[in-house]
Amino acid sequence: MTSATEHRTFTVYGRVQGVFFRQSTRQQARALGLNGYARNNPDGTVTIEAEGPADALAALESWCRQGGPVAARVDRVEVTSGAVQGHEAFEVRG
Repeated sequence: MTSATEHRTFTVYGRVQGVFFRQSTRQQARALGLNGYARNNPDGTVTIEAEGPADALAALESWCRQGGPVAARVDRVEVTSGAVQGHEAFEVRG
């Protein structure tokens, strides 16, 4: 069964920079078959843009809320839906 592609933007708050959060997110997203990117923001948050089936996006959200990699501490995750951008892979950005 093929699910329609959806887009989500996750803003992750907490100790999420300098703890391999973006790299771990890339690994998790690729395992779930998602495309998009993870990037650090000047305010200390991480933004994740992800596209794929709704169930895979929900799994990524759950992974983020559970704290991501071992060294990270996630305080909260904000999620918004948006228009599909057509990402072709999942990458780490600056």
